[in-house]
Amino acid sequence: MTKVDLVEKIAATVNLTKKETEVVIDTIFEGIAKALASSHDGKVELRGFGSFRVRHRGARQGRNPQSGTTVSVPAKRVPYFKPGKELKALIDR
Repeated sequence: MTKVDLVEKIAATVNLTKKETEVVIDTIFEGIAKALASSHDGKVELRGFGSFRVRHRGARQGRNPQSGTTVSVPAKRVPYFKPGKELKALIDR
């Protein structure tokens, strides 16, 4: 399912225009992204659906696949999604 598919499905369900629905969805996604970027613990929890978290990856040595030389990869924060119990149950039917 793409974002366009999601907008169409929700717009039909809640009787909003596609443009209005797209604004709502974009606002939700933007809010989650901002909360993950700005919070110290980097966690957004949606009960029954799952939680978005930020994981910290330490610095490491990587390898350039073309030349084979080692390169240093800096530490970084990466987003991670952990599904909730209800979502797992819906998928595992």
